[in-house]
Formats: sequence, C-alpha cells, structure tokens
Amino acid sequence: MSSPTLNELPKVAVDLKSQLEGFDPSNMKRAVTQEKSVLPTAADVKQERQHNNLIQDVENFSTDRLKRAATQEKIVLPNAQDVATEKTQKALIEGVEAFDSSKLKHTETQEKNLLPNKDVVQQEKAHQSLLNGVEHFDKSSMKHAETQEKNPLPDPAAIEQEKGQQQLIAGIENFNPKSLKHTETKEKNPLPTKEAIAQEKGA
Repeated sequence: MSSPTLNELPKVAVDLKSQLEGFDPSNMKRAVTQEKSVLPTAADVKQERQHNNLIQDVENFSTDRLKRAATQEKIVLPNAQDVATEKTQKALIEGVEAFDSSKLKHTETQEKNLLPNKDVVQQEKAHQSLLNGVEHFDKSSMKHAETQEKNPLPDPAAIEQEKGQQQLIAGIENFNPKSLKHTETKEKNPLPTKEAIAQEKGA
C-alpha cells in the first residue's frame, strides 16, 4: 500500500492551523497521575482460594478410588395388550399406505352465498331503525306526568249485585241433588188431526 501524496492529505482550516502553530504548552495545567492499587476483600480472597482448591482437586483426582460398577441391562417384554395395540396400529398404517385413491369419487365443491330475501332485509331494516330510535331518543321532548293512584269504592248497586252472584255460586256449590224428585220422561208423538192434514194440503 503506497503512502498518500501531499494533495491527498486532509486539508486543515487556516484558523485551526494558526491556533496549532501558536499554541503555548506553558498555558496547560500540570496534572499529577495517581496510581491506585485496589486490594481484594476477605470475601474475594476466600472465593479465590476455594476456586484454586477445586481446580487442584480435579487435577490431582485419582481414578483408583472409584469402585467398579456393573451395568445391568434389562429387557422388558411387551404384554398381550401391548402386542395387540401394536398390531392394530401397524394394520392401520398399512391400510392408509396401501389405500387406492382411484376408488374415490370426484366431487366438486360448490360455494353458496345465500343472500337474504326482501322480507329478511325489511325486517332487519325495521329492527335497526327501532334500535336507532331507542338509542337517539330525545328525553327532552317528553312531558312530565304525575301518576295519580285511584282506589274507587263500588256503589251500593254493585255491592248488591256482587252479593247476589256470591249467593248464586254458593247455592250451586252446596246444591244437594238428593233433594230432587225422580221423574220419568214420556215421549209423545201426536198424530195430526184431519183438519190439520186438510189445512196442510190446502196450503
């Protein structure tokens, strides 16, 4: 990589250049550098020791102290229910895999968008108009009305009529049919006289 030429170097403003050239370092304040050495706390020292001891124990660990353990492999045989379930699942999977889709009948899906008839539209409009009327009802147009409670007493004629009706009902409810006399009904079919027959013919 070649060094940049003089023309390629960034240009410095004239006023900044004059300030840099006329800068007096004696105007700067002397600053003293303080070196600080922060000592660890007792907790930090204790934690560091525990960490180092753990690393040493791992590095110096002797595998001769380990006891040999034999791994026992157990093979659990499935019971009759598991075998039957497995057979059913296998038969189902084979049936799905071997299914012949050519046996299916072709069907076309028809999308229907049923529009409401005129009666439904008119009913919906009337319902919506009713709701709008209730929601935007102006209470100020109502007239104040006071409710007058009236408890009119019946006149003497109405009282007498009521008594008569109650007596009639009581008489019907307490009527004893045994007090009636037994009567026999005789059916009569009188024949017309000669005068009636002659009059009928003359008419």
